[in-house]
Formats: sequence, structure tokens, C-alpha cells
Amino acid sequence: MTVARYVVDPPLDVRHGRRPYLHPVRTLDGTVVTDAFPADHVWHHGVSLAVPDVNGTNLWGGRTYRQDEGYAWRDDHGRIAHTAWEAREPDHLAHRLEWRDPNGVVLLTERRELTARPVAARAWALEVAYTLTAPDDHDVTLGSPATNGRPGGSGYGGFFWRAVSATPARVFTSRADGEEVVNGSAEPWLAFTGTGPDSAAYTLVFSGLGDGDRWFVRTSMYPGICVAFAFDRPLVVPASATTRSGPAGSATTRSGASSCGTSPRPGSASPR
Repeated sequence: MTVARYVVDPPLDVRHGRRPYLHPVRTLDGTVVTDAFPADHVWHHGVSLAVPDVNGTNLWGGRTYRQDEGYAWRDDHGRIAHTAWEAREPDHLAHRLEWRDPNGVVLLTERRELTARPVAARAWALEVAYTLTAPDDHDVTLGSPATNGRPGGSGYGGFFWRAVSATPARVFTSRADGEEVVNGSAEPWLAFTGTGPDSAAYTLVFSGLGDGDRWFVRTSMYPGICVAFAFDRPLVVPASATTRSGPAGSATTRSGASSCGTSPRPGSASPR
């Protein structure tokens, strides 16, 4: 069966964060475990890379947060655009992209790989690797509402999974349980349990934080998990340098609920 659909060049309103995304993503039993264009945040698109502040450009979508001004709609939306394929197989994709400002100027170049593999009878893993490279002549700074002054642990932006759950979701690690204590942590893995639109329980297990990354999680306002690049401090990519190299943002998907204390395979995320 098809476990995920990758939309490379969606014809979206630029204000909604035009970028490639995965949706729907399913368990091996067919339960959908992603949401796209939900009414609460129409700029959430399944599984994607998105950052709300890249040298002042909004590549997340929605309103932009600025200290002392709060959230407001601004003409600062860019896009993440596919430029070339390197591999196109049923279980493996690799391509190059450009992160562009509102005028089309390239902010960062990216190489991305996505791989799907089975891990158990009722579980499969999605592995995502991405390398971001700055231009030769200037640094690039990645930020978040938190780095721009918003309180409350709002350090979102990075590898983001907008989940779906018909019942209250739960997020936990080996040492913490619940949104308030998991948000902002740097645990080697976290698990998210929810209920799909078909009322079937599922579990997502995430791992693969890079140096300086933190988990951004939500279960109360909406269900979402993010490998946050700039949770509480900006991330600077020096001129001509790369960051985010290697396997990262990995999730295992499986059917059924999971109990606290089960450690996933490092560097992978699996829908079960």
C-alpha cells in the first residue's frame, strides 16, 4: 500500500507557506496520521520543513511575530521550491531545493532525502535527511517567534509534523510525560499517541535531533511535533557553510497505542 504522498510543487497561496510536503501519511493499517490545511492553521501541511524567520522571510506561512508588535499579516512570505531530482524510487526520493525570499532571491539551498522502510509487521519508518547551505557572501539567520520575543515556548520551525487526532493526544519521552515538560526538551526520542479519523489508535516515535535542536510539541491547541532549529536562540548558518547535515527528523509510524518507556531505534521516526 501507499504509506505517504509527497506533494512537490503545491499551487498554494504564498501566505500559506508554499513548500513541498507529505500528506496523507498512513499506518500500515491505513490510518491517516497527518493533517493538512486545518481550519486552525491552514499553513500546516502534513509533514514538511518550514521556518518562520529566515533572514526576515516567513517560510512557515501565516502571520509573522515581532517583539512589541505581536502577530500580524505582513508581505514577507517566501517559498521553498524544488529545483532538481536526484533520485525517484518508490521508497526513496532525493532532490534539491531553494529557499527563496518574496522577491525570489535565494536565501538557502537544500539537498533533501526521504526514505521509507519497514521496521516491523505493523510499523514503518520515515527517514528524512536535509542539508542547508548559505550563500558565499553572507550569513543566514534562522529564527522563531520565541527568538523574536514571544513567550510560552513558541520556538517552532524546522522539521514539522502536523498530526491528526480525534481524541486527546499524548506526548512523552523516557523521562517526561505531557506537553508542558516535553516542549523544549532535548530527549533522544519522543512518542506521540493519537486516534485517526477512522477511530484507530496510532503511535508516532520521533528521533534525530541535531546539535542545538529542541522538541517543539503541541497536544492541547492542536496535535503537532517539530524538530525545532531555533527553539530559544537563533541558528546562524555562516556564509558558504552547511548545517543540518546527516539523518534527521525521523519518525516511526505504527498501528495501536504505545506505553511510556519503549525506546525507538535512534535516528528514525516511525508511524505504527
